[in-house]
Amino acid sequence: MDIILIPGLWLDASSWSEVTTDLERAGHTVHPLTMPGVGLPAAESADIGIADWVDAAVAAVDAVAAPVVVVGHSGGGNVAWGVADARPDRVSRVIFVDTVPPPSGFGISEFEIVDGVVPFPGWEFFPAEDVDDLDEATRARTAPLTHSVPARVPTDEIELGPGARHRVPVTLLMGGLDQETLESELEQWGPYAEEFRAIDDAEVVRIGSGHWPQFSVPNRLAALLDAAITRR
Repeated sequence: MDIILIPGLWLDASSWSEVTTDLERAGHTVHPLTMPGVGLPAAESADIGIADWVDAAVAAVDAVAAPVVVVGHSGGGNVAWGVADARPDRVSRVIFVDTVPPPSGFGISEFEIVDGVVPFPGWEFFPAEDVDDLDEATRARTAPLTHSVPARVPTDEIELGPGARHRVPVTLLMGGLDQETLESELEQWGPYAEEFRAIDDAEVVRIGSGHWPQFSVPNRLAALLDAAITRR
């Protein structure tokens, strides 16, 4: 199966390297992406928004034979859902890694802008449950892999159509949440709960990790991705 891997904020294609090795060993053809403007100064990235990231991922889908599985980690989930909206007949499954499908009109989140871009805020910025499984060696190894992202990308609203994406099967690989807990939390998130309920076929699988399983448990993440992809 062809798999498009979309990283979250501050990461590029190399963030998937350990996962990619296992997926290729399982027989898949893997296409990890680096999104437009990542690591570039404001002079070169100020005009890049979430729509440009979606367009780049759509182009990656169009470049390979259907069907395609699209995987989005964290903020990359917004991009993956935009791809499903644009190409519902080419995408066989969307897999969200520790994130949920966004409703139309919502962004990823808001972060501090420095010199016209959004730099990686450091591991200490995030809640303990997100990073507790990243030991000091892993943090030291992966922090240099992070890059700034264009200022508009985290806050741009995703624009989605009337709902063809809801026919695409979805797997949510959640770091610490099982299906019951996630559905309970979504009920507090208004439109996010409505978007989730609109999906015809959605499953939730707990990884048992923090927010960056591609760094903390890459082999486990790859196995869960493979299981979701081969699910019938």
